[in-house]
Amino acid sequence: MNLIRKGKSRRGVIGIESAIVMIAFVIVAAALAFVVLNMGLSSTQKAKTSIGTGISEASSALVISGNGLGIGCTSSTKGCTTAQLNVTAFPIKVATGGQPVLLTNTTAAVKLVTSKVQYDDIYAGIIPVKDFQNVTLAFTEARSVLGKHIPLNPVTQAVPSNTKAMFYFTLNLNNNTSLDAGEQGMLAVTYRISERPVSLDNVRIELVPPSGSALTIERNIPVISGLLNDLK
Repeated sequence: MNLIRKGKSRRGVIGIESAIVMIAFVIVAAALAFVVLNMGLSSTQKAKTSIGTGISEASSALVISGNGLGIGCTSSTKGCTTAQLNVTAFPIKVATGGQPVLLTNTTAAVKLVTSKVQYDDIYAGIIPVKDFQNVTLAFTEARSVLGKHIPLNPVTQAVPSNTKAMFYFTLNLNNNTSLDAGEQGMLAVTYRISERPVSLDNVRIELVPPSGSALTIERNIPVISGLLNDLK
């Protein structure tokens, strides 16, 4: 009698091992895909944030909203041997779609360049309450709010000992220190005696907000003919 020894079949075991290996590959591939996808989303979000920040920094949140005003001094009895400007003031508002701009003297700055002087910051601050019909009333209020920097009214009294800038509202909606959408105000500069602009002078003023680019205002002073002068 021939005895034939039959070996055990390993086909089932090999099939299970192959399935386990395949499942492991699928799990690893899925994990890698998740990591790559997550990194891609993170990079996209960072790029979006960087682009938004760049656009915000490149564009100014403030715009000029009309003609400027110059308060002239043409009388020798008021200390003007030649016609000069005691004050220049320009209307400012928030650009369309812009965010509120904080205009305290610790967050904003005003630079001034003329044919006579150059200052990095002459900003005294903002008058946060009320709105004012004219520059005379605003400087009267400034004597109590910003008296340390602007102790005199340059329209009705005398110019201060230092050249200074201030911001006041012509349309104030909430009595705070931010210029909001829908509000309007004036950036006014009062000049010391020796630094007052004369006819045909060039005046450049930069309002530097906490974020975004500076608002630059540059004007050639026209012939000063009286108390009120249009600075187009």
